[in-house]
Amino acid sequence: MPDHRAIVPESNSADHDQPGFLAGGGACARLIAEKDWSRTPLGPIDGWDQALRTATAILLRSPVPIVMLWGTTGVMLYNDAYSVFAGARHPALLGSDVREGWAEVADFNDHVMKVGLAGGTLHYHDQELTLHRNGRPEQVWMDLDYSPVLDAQGVPAGVICFLADTTARVEGERRTAFLLALSDALRPLDTRAAITSVASERLGEWLGASRVFYAEIADGHMTVERDYFHDVPTIVGHHSLEAFGPDLLGAYSAGTPVVSYDVPGDLRLNDEARGGLADRRVGAFIDVILFSESEWVGILAVQSASPRAWTAAEESLVQEVGERVKSAVERARAEEDLRTLNETLEEQVTARSAERDRLWNLSQDMLARADYAGMMSAVSPAWSRMLGWSAAELLGRGYASFMHPDDAPPTLAAIAHMAETRQPARFENRIATRGGGWKHIEWTVSPEADGMNFVAVGRDLSEAKARETALAAAQDALRQSQKMEAMGSLTGGVAHDFNNLLTPIIGSLDMLVRKGLGNDRERRLIEGALQSAERAKTLVQRLLAFARRQPLQPVAVDVARIVENMAGLIGSTLGPTIVVDTVLAPDLPPARADLNQLEMALLNLAVNARDAMPDGGRLTIAAARESVCKRDARDIPQGHYVRLSVADTGSGMDGETVKRAIEPFFSTKGIGKGTGLGLSMVHGLTAQLGGGLTIDSAVGAGTTISLWLPISATAVSDDEPLAGPGPALQAVGTALLVDDEDLVRMSTAAMLADLSYAVVEASSAEEALRLLSAGLEPDILVTDHLMPGMSGVELAHLLKATHPGLPVLIVSGYAEEDGIDADMPRLTKPFRNADLAGSLAALSVPARMG
Repeated sequence: MPDHRAIVPESNSADHDQPGFLAGGGACARLIAEKDWSRTPLGPIDGWDQALRTATAILLRSPVPIVMLWGTTGVMLYNDAYSVFAGARHPALLGSDVREGWAEVADFNDHVMKVGLAGGTLHYHDQELTLHRNGRPEQVWMDLDYSPVLDAQGVPAGVICFLADTTARVEGERRTAFLLALSDALRPLDTRAAITSVASERLGEWLGASRVFYAEIADGHMTVERDYFHDVPTIVGHHSLEAFGPDLLGAYSAGTPVVSYDVPGDLRLNDEARGGLADRRVGAFIDVILFSESEWVGILAVQSASPRAWTAAEESLVQEVGERVKSAVERARAEEDLRTLNETLEEQVTARSAERDRLWNLSQDMLARADYAGMMSAVSPAWSRMLGWSAAELLGRGYASFMHPDDAPPTLAAIAHMAETRQPARFENRIATRGGGWKHIEWTVSPEADGMNFVAVGRDLSEAKARETALAAAQDALRQSQKMEAMGSLTGGVAHDFNNLLTPIIGSLDMLVRKGLGNDRERRLIEGALQSAERAKTLVQRLLAFARRQPLQPVAVDVARIVENMAGLIGSTLGPTIVVDTVLAPDLPPARADLNQLEMALLNLAVNARDAMPDGGRLTIAAARESVCKRDARDIPQGHYVRLSVADTGSGMDGETVKRAIEPFFSTKGIGKGTGLGLSMVHGLTAQLGGGLTIDSAVGAGTTISLWLPISATAVSDDEPLAGPGPALQAVGTALLVDDEDLVRMSTAAMLADLSYAVVEASSAEEALRLLSAGLEPDILVTDHLMPGMSGVELAHLLKATHPGLPVLIVSGYAEEDGIDADMPRLTKPFRNADLAGSLAALSVPARMG
């Protein structure tokens, strides 16, 4: 008699503390009893609906996996059998909303809930899903039956699922089908290359491997004729295995599979072996030994570019494929040996023909026989390997149809000339591949004696052409870089010399203006000369900005305040036909910049925009915070920035003009209408600050120029800079003035004297040291930086030890690379009396205007 007794899970004493409907429900029942359900949509367990209690009691006692999704959110309740299926997701899965519990299949479960709560049923047979049950994605197949669960009013309140895991069966069926199909595919193949190529491709695609290949190992070397590769480079070629050490070679000799899950951490491999595998982009591998003979070893290798935990099923599959490949290759080798024997016998009679056929079949170059009418009668296998076309396709069309349209006329003309002269010819052209690309081929053609046909040998030049193109691009970039570097050095040096020339000019003219010497006409002439000198000073500053040698004093600046303060000035400068808008993001962080240079750059960009809108338009000044995660095509370094943009609705620029826009002295404004240094100056300024400049423009669509200013690490100071000398004092003191330029020293000495200093001059740092050794005790040292012998900075450092209380002011034409300390006070050439007085005041030393 059949046993109709119900199978009830074992109970224990803990069951007596559970609600009655959970009794005998196993481990999941105990978890349900212990869980605080008040935090879920189901509410406290004592208040559960009777329908919910009944359905839960039924599913807990079932030996098959059952899960119930209760309520609109699908709160998950399941039994012990389902907890095994859930894997490491249990017990966190119990009581969670199904959409969150199985997030990777949320859309699938959304559909289940929608149909089930509407009263419908669903059935899936061998449904494939990818689940993360044990910390990694797994493909699983299941039979799933979904039905609604009704509440006391007969309304669907939940969905119950009866689940059967069919993964093992489906994988077994698929594995068997794969192996059968592979055997069928290998059966008609009669060469090792074809057999291993097909097996490698199919196995690589099945496992999602990075590289699969067959190789022969002999005398410590590995030969790979073909390989399947995906997102990694091919390794076809001859490789030495000496670096891989004796352990790996010994394993090959033993004939056992060699498996590595993590090449970088595989202690069986020495450092050199791990480095060699890393160079080949190998993070994990399975090597199955196919043959082990006295002279060579054959292996089937499966590789992953990153570490991979190969499953036992995957390792077993690779071994089974290896066995099939081994059988097929042994058959092919036997057939090949037989063919070789037959060929040897035939070669005794037709040696020349056999050698030609061998060359024909094995040549890496494309060999062909063709007629002058435009058709080929024979092509070597290299054509199909290189271009992808089958022999039938190649012989069924005229050879001109495979040529690039631009190359066909000269190619056909060369063939026609060969027919006339009966002399071989050589030329290059582009031949179409079956995939839609083009390959550069070098051809050598020679006529046959019949006067109707010729033979052709084609060599692939694609890689050589690519190398030539890359080399040419690199050479162009190098020449441009060298040109810009040379121009930067030249302009920086010239600007430095001009600063030395302008310093006595501006200083002397400034003194004449302040003294009010001469009549009205003479004073106007002096003021005009001073204005021209100031314009020359501005030009020099632009040269220094382009050369990135401008002496900057970067501080934290409020970009929004600068824009707001300058908006009125810019509006009046541009005129009534141009509308000026500002778009400033709220809470802009402070930017790191030189305030004066930034204002000059902003005004310069606005004037450029005005010139691009002769008939009027709109100018938009915008500022926003932006970040660059890595250096991109705009060549902006990685970092956080305040992006200050000036956009116009003007004529715009074409691509070539945009490329040259920041070159020094390049201008589209015509002769006499611009120096060509405006954008190069702005570009140099941003680069010197560690940011960058970008240009977005198109003809007829306006131009947007953006300054990428690094965000400052410090806040904006509310203190106003000192704008003039300190309070007038009766006793000022002695100034030691050091400069190797006589005119500069003379002009500076006059300014210091005008500020009520007694001036002691020295033409070098060495002379200054002698004066100090002789007993001179100055109240301040004013020194040039770059001088023959000891520099001004070196002098200042030396005097810190011998005269620690002596204030030092460095005067410099630009911030040289051997540089001035960031905290060392300095004054930039050329300068006026007021500039010198302000610098002295910043040092807290007295200065009294004479």
